[in-house]
Amino acid sequence: MDIKTTEKTGPAGRDEKDGGAAATATTGDLDGALDGDLADDPGTDPADDLEDDLEDDLEDGLEDEAAAPAGKETGVGAGAAAVVSTALAAVALTGTWTGKVVSERETLVGQIKTSGSGTPAQQISEIYGDAWHSTALVNGAFALVALIVAVAVLVLPRHPSWVRAVATAGAVLAGLGLLLSIGTYFDLFLSLPTAGS
Repeated sequence: MDIKTTEKTGPAGRDEKDGGAAATATTGDLDGALDGDLADDPGTDPADDLEDDLEDDLEDGLEDEAAAPAGKETGVGAGAAAVVSTALAAVALTGTWTGKVVSERETLVGQIKTSGSGTPAQQISEIYGDAWHSTALVNGAFALVALIVAVAVLVLPRHPSWVRAVATAGAVLAGLGLLLSIGTYFDLFLSLPTAGS
């Protein structure tokens, strides 16, 4: 009984010893392989390479973030200016509240001037003519500002195509509004009525 037990336990003990030796040998082989790789290329350290790559990626990301907001701000500012120029040009064509107030003021001033001794021709000129000319002057001022803003956007380079398209539309509308205002101010389209008509 003791012999059989010894024989049974003997191989198991040897297997355990062999397994431990095999595990030790395997660990030793891995260490040796790593040492061999490092010995083949002693100048490079994987940790240093990884750190350098991370630093390069971080620097590239910071440069991209620093450059992106400037370009976005420029595009947003130019787009806003183009939209403003188009809106001002449309206002110049349709008329403004400011122009209406100025026109009514000129009408009131004309009525006051001609209330006692004004001739019909003076009344027409003071009450109606000055009011029309004042409205044309205000609308022309809006058109001129719109034209200046639109041209400024078109002259500056590096803008998206939609910004240039809106600015072009603003410039065309502003030019048309300016021509109409000039024609109205100088009575090119419609002349003032005469007292006998």
